[in-house]
Amino acid sequence: MQLLLEGIFNGISIGSVLLIAALGLAIIFGLMGVINMAHGELMMLGAYTTFVVQNIFKAMGDSVFDLYILFALPAAFIVAAIVGIVLERGVIRFLYGRPLETLLATWGVSLILQQFVRSVSWQMTIGLGLFCLLFFGGLWFVGRRPDFESIRRWAIAILLPLSAGIAIATGAILGNIFKLAVTKPWFGAQNVDVTAPTWLRGGIPILNFQLPYARLFIIALTIICLIGLYFFLQKSPWGLRIRSVTQNRTMSACLGIPTDRVDALTFALGSGLAGVAGCAISLLGSVGPNTGQNYIVDAFMVVVVGGVGKLIGSVVAAISIGTINYLIGSGTLALVVTPLKPIADFFTFFATTSMAKVMVFALIIAFLQVRPAGIFPQKGRSVDA
Repeated sequence: MQLLLEGIFNGISIGSVLLIAALGLAIIFGLMGVINMAHGELMMLGAYTTFVVQNIFKAMGDSVFDLYILFALPAAFIVAAIVGIVLERGVIRFLYGRPLETLLATWGVSLILQQFVRSVSWQMTIGLGLFCLLFFGGLWFVGRRPDFESIRRWAIAILLPLSAGIAIATGAILGNIFKLAVTKPWFGAQNVDVTAPTWLRGGIPILNFQLPYARLFIIALTIICLIGLYFFLQKSPWGLRIRSVTQNRTMSACLGIPTDRVDALTFALGSGLAGVAGCAISLLGSVGPNTGQNYIVDAFMVVVVGGVGKLIGSVVAAISIGTINYLIGSGTLALVVTPLKPIADFFTFFATTSMAKVMVFALIIAFLQVRPAGIFPQKGRSVDA
């Protein structure tokens, strides 16, 4: 019984990690119908933001170091939300209603972001900033002309190579002047470690096992995010607009709802939640360019099994998948059913992390044969929207 209780708690804590990773995806995929393969990389950016904030507070001294997580959470949300807005405005808004193209485009963005964190340096940052300033600033200046639409293509054709050339040349000059100080990558390809604050180390002893403070903090953070998201969607004017556009975009536009702003806000919200998930995940292990890839498939499973667009379904699915995965993969289930030798041998065969995932995948496939729309399927007009 003690082993079973310990396994259930660890499974719930893993499920809470999956849930906080899937919350943003439930917004973007569930409410907007966009398959965002870069969602894991948004989590990764949130984790790296936590690492940067930690280093800033570490340089300020031990007296304030324990407070860094309180500043890292909003910073991770803001960074991921800004990247999400750029992604939605620059790529996804041109691909609404085309899920295959959206999947391929966001997969390409995920590869770009992975390579970006491996290679980002002062030289690259200055070059990108200068390019954006010249290109978008030039478009804004030319856009003030009354005949801008007639010369738009010519303006882009001239400004794009000119801005890129100046940015590349400036980066090369800085690289030759300052050598490694400018060209050295900030993070590199290796993983980096995030140290938990003192008050998140250790745990609460119960019987003969311990409830880690870090996992309890993640569970509490997940509950806070769930409550905040529920009240935002159900009680705020913009939440009402988001639900309206989700059900009937054409009618919402006819009623004066700015659907473009709603799309951008929804994507920013989902991306910001991915950043918060990355901050939480960074407390459990090292952070690397591939951090998000470890959670993206499980997050999609949570959203699909729970029911597209259903937050309560995501909660039930995340806790169920996390608990089953841990009970099987850790061998806890095999030990619990030891008296039943054939069943114990069966679960012992799957008592590894990789084989447990195989078992969970098989169970999900079987479940979706019975309930293809998930635990809580959509009902009414939203099904046809």
